[in-house]
Amino acid sequence: MADTMRGVYTNLTEIRRNVFSNVAKIAYDMKEDDEKTTRRKIRDLPYEIIPGDVATYRESVFLERAIVEQRIRLAMGLPLQGVDKRESLTDGLADASVPETYYEPPLVNVIKFACNACADNTYRVTDACQGCLAHPCREICPKGAISFKDKKAYIDQEKCIHCGMCFNTCPYHAIQHQVRPCADACGMHAIGSDEHGRAQIDYEKCVSCGQCLINCPFGAIADKSQIFQVIQAINRGDEVIAEVAPAFVGQFGGKGNVDKLRQAFTMLGFSGMEEVAVGADLCTVQEAEDFMEEVPEKIPFMGTSCCPAWSVMAKTEFPQYAECISMALTPMTLTARLLRQQHPNAKIVFVGPCSAKKLEAMRKSVRSEVDFVLTFEEMMGMMKARGIDEYTKLEGEGSSDFEVASADGRGFAVAGGVANAVVNAIKVMDPEREVNVVNAEGLENCRKMMKDAVKGKYPGYLLEGMACPGGCVAGAGTLQSINKTAAAVKRYSKKSPHANATENTFRDKIPSLEREEDGK
Repeated sequence: MADTMRGVYTNLTEIRRNVFSNVAKIAYDMKEDDEKTTRRKIRDLPYEIIPGDVATYRESVFLERAIVEQRIRLAMGLPLQGVDKRESLTDGLADASVPETYYEPPLVNVIKFACNACADNTYRVTDACQGCLAHPCREICPKGAISFKDKKAYIDQEKCIHCGMCFNTCPYHAIQHQVRPCADACGMHAIGSDEHGRAQIDYEKCVSCGQCLINCPFGAIADKSQIFQVIQAINRGDEVIAEVAPAFVGQFGGKGNVDKLRQAFTMLGFSGMEEVAVGADLCTVQEAEDFMEEVPEKIPFMGTSCCPAWSVMAKTEFPQYAECISMALTPMTLTARLLRQQHPNAKIVFVGPCSAKKLEAMRKSVRSEVDFVLTFEEMMGMMKARGIDEYTKLEGEGSSDFEVASADGRGFAVAGGVANAVVNAIKVMDPEREVNVVNAEGLENCRKMMKDAVKGKYPGYLLEGMACPGGCVAGAGTLQSINKTAAAVKRYSKKSPHANATENTFRDKIPSLEREEDGK
């Protein structure tokens, strides 16, 4: 499904970002406020976001506030309230106020009373029907579900088997195929309906790609945030370091001035900020070496590892080929391990476009390195809470512990960028070797790519999978349109003095990082 709402600032966008910024402000104020004041501010927040007594978006202002209350709780990392029992908005606040708190699953949640109970996979006749003489829709229907009433086609939903033959044969395109937007966006087919027709997520299938979050026009699906816990760590005086994904360019304005962004993070209370593109360079070298050693002698093809939603889908649905998905550590993890070498007691926060990274950070082998994950949208909430509306006006102070990432490492954010980086690295290491590549965007297309690979269509190939159409720049937590961000990332990549990952001297640290993994 095309992401039709991305880059369009809607009422839903405004509410979502108001929740993030206000929750962040309350969290920062907790350094000075007592618990009673904090609870009062949280209870007052729905009335500040939805003021007055006249409904603007829904049938009732009370419903609007109830939905906002649920979003506030999720933004604090708390579970949804039960609607069938008396429960306060601030219940669980003490648990949320501890920096070490990690949210309890599920990560992605359906706010049931916000759901529109959209029809899913139904065929309906529109006013475009001309009641034509041929009646091809009726004639082709295998179940006799179509009749004519008042010279218009009518589909009996009890008989319809949703085959779509009428949809495809109508010469006026008068039959509409109606699907639930969230389910249509879910490449895992993890969204169905409960007994009331409302969206329901099958968490056994869900990989937290977040596409449902951004494709529900009613804002009924949201994931949990760690804004509250990150700010508690900052308030406590911990050393908190941000590692920012390559897709950051242009997200907060500007054209990729890292020093200005680093200063903005310092103003938020972070001790430092580094680019994950350095970890992308290390990941590139690992995958290039693994590919040259294993394909096709040990495995028939190799899939990239950096997108957690794609790799989990591939390993889960094709378990017999799980070893064909690269075991290289992801850029997020590699960057965190570099930081941990130099700052062993720091809290490390990954800031990026992806909700699936929140689940990746919960894995036991990664949790000890990445303490928190925030999306760009959540980070914008923190900036707004501290009055940093446009970081491009800053002077640009700050320094980095890392070497500048390569152009290829920075290009990881755009579809095709990972495979391109690996191929370029292999060209340096083994100039005579030819590497064939195929890439897929969106989990439906990733699944098709894997099916073809399993059938032998891609012998010796490098497979790049990206759960989000367009790559990381299309992640659920981004702020800008996909095309705008992709162009900004490509411009920024060209500014690097290093062309590809093999030129980064940090690649020498890979063995030590691998030994650290082996020892865990």
